[in-house]
Amino acid sequence: MDEKALLTLWNDKRSAIIKAQLAPSLVLIGVFVLSGYGKFSMATNQTKYLTLGVVAATGILAMISQYAAIREAEALINDLKKIQNPSALTKKVAESRALLSLSATAMVAFGIGIFALVAWAILA
Repeated sequence: MDEKALLTLWNDKRSAIIKAQLAPSLVLIGVFVLSGYGKFSMATNQTKYLTLGVVAATGILAMISQYAAIREAEALINDLKKIQNPSALTKKVAESRALLSLSATAMVAFGIGIFALVAWAILA
């Protein structure tokens, strides 16, 4: 692949990571609103567990999609490093490995933290 195709692919991977956050964000907004109005205090246990299951499934599927895009982007970085006479943009992107690793770590940490807070908001 040439430099332009690799950069286009890089942008596609970044977009995939961002798009994978949309569905969980919408689910969390719904939970946040319902929790804010105290609706879970009136809900049955079955409803609470179903909500937790939906939140968990949505979050886990999003994390899998994001992690896959991150792994593919890491491979793409290796290809960008092999470009002869790279542009300044290509050089910067090729130096992004640490940021990708940080993104993967933060994604898991925030996912676990947010799920714990959601569980607390629903079950408390």
